[in-house]
Amino acid sequence: MRGAEAEMVCPNIQLVQVPVARGKADLNAYRSAGSEVVSILSTKGRCERASIDEVYLDLTDAAESMLLETPPAALEDIDEEALKSHVLGLSGDEDREKNVQRWFIRSDAIHQDRLLACGAIIVAHLRGEVLKETEFTCSAGIAHNKMLAKLASGMHKPAQQTIVPSSAVKDLLASLPVKKMKQLGGKLGSSLQNDLGVNNVGDLLKFSEEKLQERYGFNTGTWLWNIARGISGDEVKGRVLPKSHGCGKTFPGPRALKTAAAVESWLNQLCEELSERIQLDMDQNKRVAHTLTLHARAFKTSDVEPHKKFPSKSCPLRYGINKIQEDAKKLFDTGLREFLGSHSNAWRVTSLAISAGKILDTPRTSSISRFFQGKSLSSAISDASNDDIQDDAPSFSIGCKENIVPESDKDEEVFVHGKSVKEDDAPSKDRKIDVLCTQSRKQKDKGNGSILKFFSGTNTSTKHASNAPSSWSESLKGQDQRDHQEESLVDGHSRLGKISNQQRDSSWNFNAEDIDPSVIDELPEEIQREVRGWICSSKRAKTTKRGSSIFHYFTTDDNA
Repeated sequence: MRGAEAEMVCPNIQLVQVPVARGKADLNAYRSAGSEVVSILSTKGRCERASIDEVYLDLTDAAESMLLETPPAALEDIDEEALKSHVLGLSGDEDREKNVQRWFIRSDAIHQDRLLACGAIIVAHLRGEVLKETEFTCSAGIAHNKMLAKLASGMHKPAQQTIVPSSAVKDLLASLPVKKMKQLGGKLGSSLQNDLGVNNVGDLLKFSEEKLQERYGFNTGTWLWNIARGISGDEVKGRVLPKSHGCGKTFPGPRALKTAAAVESWLNQLCEELSERIQLDMDQNKRVAHTLTLHARAFKTSDVEPHKKFPSKSCPLRYGINKIQEDAKKLFDTGLREFLGSHSNAWRVTSLAISAGKILDTPRTSSISRFFQGKSLSSAISDASNDDIQDDAPSFSIGCKENIVPESDKDEEVFVHGKSVKEDDAPSKDRKIDVLCTQSRKQKDKGNGSILKFFSGTNTSTKHASNAPSSWSESLKGQDQRDHQEESLVDGHSRLGKISNQQRDSSWNFNAEDIDPSVIDELPEEIQREVRGWICSSKRAKTTKRGSSIFHYFTTDDNA
């Protein structure tokens, strides 16, 4: 029931208003609150922040340690909050706490259930810490994988926890509607219902893995076969920061946007918020977003194609409010043209959302080389063009929800693996960094470094200099050789200078006198030596004119 409807039924009702900024709900307070909770939960295991108020926690190591050192059977008193746990499949509701206590300490329990018991005690303690430090309550699901933990976390709310023993998995899934399972709420779930007559997840058990693979493909068929048995290999990723930033606004019914000006006005406000958030992320966490994505929902008033969806579009993200606003407008215009096709029908927009994704840590050391990777300097920081705009499949991002108003009963989710997960078994950021460093070292070992290698992908006129030396160090061997090269290079300066002027948009040049020494300090050591030697030799020779360009240092091919 909406607030306005509630006020009609109960005029004296006191409604809590979510903070509003830029005409929409302001969720910054909720994001900060979620970060406080994550900081407490992450003290006990690998933590993955799934959304603004959902967290996965891998307690395998902590549970294993507790089972080895202080198992539940050895405890004099078990946490009262842990004894209030809901254990699926445990009968006897009259004295539930005593039944739960017996389940915790039973001697015939399998190892997996003992881990769950330890995990439940740890989770109860963490929930108490969260309440003490933040005054927030949270619910939890304790199971052997993320899929089951998410299902269990919402079964008993608020401020309670639910345990899923291995023996209870079959009964849990047997009565679970297909649409309640993550990733089955859309077309795939509808296909299972309409084509196979599968209404509950447990109904999938009557189909063989081969049959499901034949109908839905190898990967999807195998996944369906596994989830019907409560099997999921999705591991907790060590991520306490959001993997994307997003903001959106819905315009239901008569509030649907009808003009390009109205859309642009709202996009500008959304872009302002997004710009603030990615800038704050960069300042606080040293992370940079690389992709800007626009999602929208719209319909045509003529209903020629009622089921056609507004395409999501993405492009490289440029920092700065004005640039993000400009690019977001281009993305919308491109998507609108594709949505309308050859028809010039009137349209209405019922939802707008933009997100910043592909967020990566900034390099620990900066280097000028990053500006020479396949682009000229003039295009290194370029305006987004239609060529940069890409189709983007509909996806979900933090804060980019259909309904922006947060739900207060979304709580934290926790699970315990049946066995310990080794760090080497899961992809990690450290591993990716190591690979990149290894590749960088290999390139460095291939031979003498040269600044020329940083220009391999640029649009300069080096193609006219086929006889250019392989490295500056070679070009500076001996004064006679240097003088000869400088003489020939100066002789060809006018032609190369013309080429540079003609191709000003795709090439670049600079004055040797204008080189900032601090920039040279950021280059690799072997390049520093070469560039300093080049500058020193230029000053000694006194043969170059003021305003000379780098093209002097490439030999020319008269036949080019």
